[in-house]
Amino acid sequence: MRVFPYKTLAGEVSFRVTAVRQDRADLDISVFSSQEKVVALHHVERADWESARLSLAANLPAKELANGSCEDVAVIAVLTEKATNSRTTTLLRENLVGSGEWTGQLRFWRSAYQSQAELSVMVVATVDGVAGRVIGRSKDDWLVDLAARTPVRKKELQVSEVDFRDGPHAWLHPFKDSPWFIETAGDVPTVYLNTSFDGISELLNSGGSAMEKAVRDMLAAQIATDVWTAVFHSAVSDLELDAEGAPQWPGGWRDAVLRGMLADVLPDQSGADALREIHARRIESSGWNELQPRINYAATRRAKVARNLGTAIRVLEASQKESQG
Repeated sequence: MRVFPYKTLAGEVSFRVTAVRQDRADLDISVFSSQEKVVALHHVERADWESARLSLAANLPAKELANGSCEDVAVIAVLTEKATNSRTTTLLRENLVGSGEWTGQLRFWRSAYQSQAELSVMVVATVDGVAGRVIGRSKDDWLVDLAARTPVRKKELQVSEVDFRDGPHAWLHPFKDSPWFIETAGDVPTVYLNTSFDGISELLNSGGSAMEKAVRDMLAAQIATDVWTAVFHSAVSDLELDAEGAPQWPGGWRDAVLRGMLADVLPDQSGADALREIHARRIESSGWNELQPRINYAATRRAKVARNLGTAIRVLEASQKESQG
């Protein structure tokens, strides 16, 4: 977990894409979806476009920013892609002082990106006399997909609510005391939520207060950590070998899991070398146990445990201050 030794925002930072321009053409609103949080840039059916411009609108907790604890607040939109190590940034401007609404445009070049990039918003400020401190970031990032025709995220996980105690799936009955169970044998991993476990479905589907949302997000992050750990082990254990006994990339969701997580599990090796190394360690058992902390780290990072825990701590601190004041 990353702990900041200074005051950060307890309130939520959110943003949305409001318009998309490709070269000199304004694209239809159908190329982006606020619900899916995806921008699809293959809509115009041409590969020779040079740049795109995304219009953005961000909302910040105005009351917190107005209390005077932070100065020189700057809101920055950031577009990053791990595959190419590309990064594009732009400053957003506050529409009206104290409104908490910030807008701007981010322009990026097609040649710098390969397929999918993540779009997020960072908030930096001068805190305790130190400039450039990160005090907040967007909770939900957008996906900018350069190859997609429709702004829909690919389904990589199924969630099914089932009664483990008396439900129709007899194979789940032995796990009646477990709040959830992860199954990775199918084409898409499935998380089974135990409806006989009091409160879990209600909590995960709840809105409510900031504290309730923080608890919900922490629970979701814990489930996501278990999912990432399970799918990684499943992908590693199901590798096919070529004629010379070398492991091959599996394709499908297993391919995406391995390519993403191996960068954190074996960060000093290329993708192909990391695949061979992880296979050798699992088969020979030599060094496999030593990798488990790295696998756990990769899983918690993708589940955004640190971010959700940090949010929960800030919400708790704010609640305690309100009750004392």
